[in-house]
Amino acid sequence: MASQVRLQLLPSARCLYDEPVGVQVDGLGCRQLVTLRARATDEKGVVFSSAAHYRADASGKIHLDRDPSLGGSYLGVEPMGLLWAMKADTAHTYFHKNNSLDPQAVRFSVEEEEGGRVLAQATNERLLMGDGVSRLTVNQGNIQGVLFTPPGEGPFPAVLDVYTFKSEKRACLLANRGFMVLSVAVYNSPANVKELHLDHFEEAVDFLKHHPKAGSKGIGILATSKGGDIALSLAAFVPGVEAVVCINGCCANVAVPLYYRKQKILSALMYDTSKVIPTESGAGIVKYTVNDHLAEENRSSLVPIEKAQGRFLLVAAEDDLNWDSKAYMDSMVERLKSHGRDNFEEMCYPGAGHYLEPPYGPHRSSDFNRFAGMPVLWGGEPRSHAAAEVHLWKKIQQFLRAQLSCDAPPTEAKL
Repeated sequence: MASQVRLQLLPSARCLYDEPVGVQVDGLGCRQLVTLRARATDEKGVVFSSAAHYRADASGKIHLDRDPSLGGSYLGVEPMGLLWAMKADTAHTYFHKNNSLDPQAVRFSVEEEEGGRVLAQATNERLLMGDGVSRLTVNQGNIQGVLFTPPGEGPFPAVLDVYTFKSEKRACLLANRGFMVLSVAVYNSPANVKELHLDHFEEAVDFLKHHPKAGSKGIGILATSKGGDIALSLAAFVPGVEAVVCINGCCANVAVPLYYRKQKILSALMYDTSKVIPTESGAGIVKYTVNDHLAEENRSSLVPIEKAQGRFLLVAAEDDLNWDSKAYMDSMVERLKSHGRDNFEEMCYPGAGHYLEPPYGPHRSSDFNRFAGMPVLWGGEPRSHAAAEVHLWKKIQQFLRAQLSCDAPPTEAKL
């Protein structure tokens, strides 16, 4: 039987990280029960895996885009469920994949339901950088980042990608889609940060504005979590910011004071770690530790986004357990409307958690939080979260392309 069974990855076993892959099995017995598995090792050597049980049709075939899982890591028809459902055996561990130069290998296998004998297997090579995309480390002035540029001469829509901590994944995937992206981190050594300077991030904006391959329309900013309030502040205080995508960001400047041109422009919205809610899993819920952003004493921390000339895409996950992203987004919308502004779109995702990433990676449900000093829950029901990531990734590209349109047609990287 094993020699007759074939596991196919379509249209190819090699694809970009943010592209779906079709999984099909043929050569099985009529209505045969089998287990399909996926297994991958992250950059820290941690193994993540998933398993789902399927029944072949009368001709001995299984198509994951058609057939439902009968049990295991997920239920129902989920074409990419084996990827987003992968988990590590160790609790509170997330999938580390930030090195853009190395592809991610995922091994798919089909096994007998009883005994576990492997009938067929195939390896999916998932690339972060497509052909022709260039990667350049930038250490210039106060800029510590990595620049990804699509193939071709440009001009390209220019985007500053602001993560709380260093990460290249989203930036290089966006470069595959025709954007020039500079990835920077808010924190390089968070334990020692007492204040932040918007001037440092303005340098990154100016770097992109004056890059010879950048379009003339202005700069876009893509940011998540703490990066969100930095992005909002850049839009409010720095000229040339044409578009901001703020994903699960706060309407106030969180944790440390923000300075600009040697003056403090925003106080810090602080948090109380005594309000962490413990759970049986050993991870805490920190959503309610942040002080009330609407309280009178915290008004000086609110970002004056009504001053921004660009357009916002405001995104909130309704099951975010890191902080109250939906309430923060509602406050931003109310503030803009109260100033007669309509330069925004809002997106809400029920069942999604804090880390809305490019799609088809393992769901990040919990891991160690450097600020809390303990594991925390990020929230999100895996199936809903995965669907939100697919939808949002397309929306981000549509929004940025519309706001940062260039004269030249977009060039996308190929395999």
